[in-house]
Amino acid sequence: MDELDHRLVAALRHNARAVIADLAQSLGVSRGTVTNRMAKLERDGVITGYTVRLRPDAAPDEIRAWTGIAVEGNQHAVVRALLGEPGVAALHDTNGRWDLLAELRVADLDALSRTLERIRAIPCVSATETSVHLRTFRG
Repeated sequence: MDELDHRLVAALRHNARAVIADLAQSLGVSRGTVTNRMAKLERDGVITGYTVRLRPDAAPDEIRAWTGIAVEGNQHAVVRALLGEPGVAALHDTNGRWDLLAELRVADLDALSRTLERIRAIPCVSATETSVHLRTFRG
């Protein structure tokens, strides 16, 4: 990826629904360039999909939690299993005590419990620690 690709990805992260013409204007390139770059980024697997981001307060009844996951063995298999888990909203590789950090979003505490049971049952997951997200402070 070159500098233009990085700027394009940053613009799409800000608004994945941005119109090609608006992206082209903000990047100072033609619509064709944006279309071709996006197609190449998709073809190369850099862009794997487009998503919707919700305001943190948009789903007030949703339970959010963070789970640190220790892996002994095949981390790639664990990552594949976690990415297929419906309660996992995001998954991060990290350092320190935990190998992976999963952001969980579920409807209620029962769903959280079932999600954690499924995560703990994944082969090579040796330990987990979960913290429930209570509230977010903004400056």
